Amino acid sequence: MIAYLKGEILETKEDGAIILCGGVGYEVNLPHPSAQELSVGQPAAFYVAESISPYDGTVLYGFTHKEDKDLWFLFKTAIPNTGPKKAMEFLNKALRSVADFHQAILQRDPKILTGIFGFTAKTAEKLINSLKDKIDAVTVQGESKIKVLEDAPYLSNVLEALGALGYSSAEARRALDTLQKQGIPSHEKLEVIIKEALRVLKK
Repeated sequence: MIAYLKGEILETKEDGAIILCGGVGYEVNLPHPSAQELSVGQPAAFYVAESISPYDGTVLYGFTHKEDKDLWFLFKTAIPNTGPKKAMEFLNKALRSVADFHQAILQRDPKILTGIFGFTAKTAEKLINSLKDKIDAVTVQGESKIKVLEDAPYLSNVLEALGALGYSSAEARRALDTLQKQGIPSHEKLEVIIKEALRVLKK
């Protein structure tokens, strides 16, 4: 079983790469954020998990950090009807901020999972029910990236208001991220936050 690969990137793809190790090229599926950081010719190393498919044969999934592999494995084993590809989809969303995803599961807050990470309401409930007693088994790397989660208790109201105006959850999240980077005060009034978010969206 292949558990770790270290070599040179031979080819990059949107969600994967071919890594050359000892004269052999291994095609590895990667989380989207990890794949986007790679360049042909650069050295790289991945923790690897194998999955055997009756259609595709042996498929390799690679992870820059062991913690990412552990979280992917938890998705695959703890959530009903979740195969390796679906687990990777979940991981791609969770990697936006693992610390905040971890906290949302512990707090059993589906609004954070839908509003910030982009899960559907049904999937958010399934994630919470499946992971609430198991998520602590996975080491959390990094600090909270989504400061607005702690500073703005009205976050879900902002997302709901933008949704009612016809904006998608992804558009609303991007607007809030922009406002956060611009340093909008966390104690600002809800009406002002919505107005500023609309200004960003209309640019």
